[in-house]
Amino acid sequence: MLNPSTLLTPPSSSQGVFAICSCLQMKLCFKYCRTLAQDYDISESYLDTNQISPSNAYSEKQDSSSSLQPRMQYLTKKQRKLAEKNPQSIYAVVDGALLAIRECQHQFEKRLWNCPTQPSNVGGSIFGRILNIGCRETAFIYSIMSAGVAHAIATACSTGRIHTCSCDYRLEQPTDEDWKWGGCSDNVKFGYRFSKQFIDSIEQGEDLRFMVNRQNNEAGRRHVVSETRKECKCHGMSGSCTMKTCWMKLSSFKVIGDRLKEKFDGASKVDAGNGWESTGNRASSSSNRPSRSSSDKNSASYLSNNFENSISSKNRKENDVKKINRNKLNFVPVDESHKIPTKKDMVYFQESPDFCTTSTNSKYKFEGTRGRECNATSMEIDGCQLMCCSRGHETETYIHEKTCRCSFEWCCKVECDVCRETRVRNICK
Repeated sequence: MLNPSTLLTPPSSSQGVFAICSCLQMKLCFKYCRTLAQDYDISESYLDTNQISPSNAYSEKQDSSSSLQPRMQYLTKKQRKLAEKNPQSIYAVVDGALLAIRECQHQFEKRLWNCPTQPSNVGGSIFGRILNIGCRETAFIYSIMSAGVAHAIATACSTGRIHTCSCDYRLEQPTDEDWKWGGCSDNVKFGYRFSKQFIDSIEQGEDLRFMVNRQNNEAGRRHVVSETRKECKCHGMSGSCTMKTCWMKLSSFKVIGDRLKEKFDGASKVDAGNGWESTGNRASSSSNRPSRSSSDKNSASYLSNNFENSISSKNRKENDVKKINRNKLNFVPVDESHKIPTKKDMVYFQESPDFCTTSTNSKYKFEGTRGRECNATSMEIDGCQLMCCSRGHETETYIHEKTCRCSFEWCCKVECDVCRETRVRNICK
């Protein structure tokens, strides 16, 4: 197994990570993936996110110019400028992408489509051809990738791994007298803005597909913001907690993944609203800003009250983001019983393919569910009847090994026995 941290040490290896990072962007430089993998001898197992974890390998010894030059031509002009402006940020983008892929596979491990990734040396998107259609699954991919980059960048800022940002010390002091801001708050604002500029710069069209992609990108980022929570530490004699020091902390990405999965389940199929031409392009922009949802208002106080205004003010100073903001999104749910989507909702405009048919599997390079484990007693989607697409399943036994009867030996080690037990699993035919 090739660990990303081993790729970040010599300059030639850092080029490989930079190139793979480029290919992780959903619609960018797909045709170069095969060449890049061959150039840098990156094995297929590099993208096996069930075993790999984000690298967190930001080398202080590396010269930033050497880590940013290779394969820059495969990024958009705006992405290159953003990476050059924020040295070491590209490593956080890699971390965020790997984090998103791993969480996507966790959320869909018991469904027909389980967020599969394909080897880097076959060309095309890492997620396969599913991105060619605007279905629910594609909506989740866009949202989770955008959220992953925002989360990783915000974390990298507060831990000092990106030198152009730091902890968020610009929090408005509350009127309460029993607590005050202190410590190191995760810089979620910087993470949001970076992800918006880096990810959304790819979506340059103004037809329905590009607008749907932007909506789903925004939904992912919004959940990173709304899931930020206030943490406090008490001060006082004998734990009296007469004064508290508080800071804002990102939720674990697992929490964000759970929220996005809920939005996936409740996603709305949409069509273009008023102001769009029959071809799907916008004829005019709407000046009305959609109202924030109640869940936005109930999030951490300083973010829910000040976040949109601070972001809008920053965007007005940056031409590239301002152009994006002029394209107000105007969707109409196909099902009239569905509400108008908010900024935190996922949308799609095409139905999902039938993942049980061989034609679908071939068309979208999906391996199907053959060989997948199922639950013989469940009537849900993870049950063998649905998971195996009515093909039936086989039951097999296997030996499971685990550590047990651990004891501490002075000094200083822990010794454990290896216990074996027989287990049963069901495998789709």
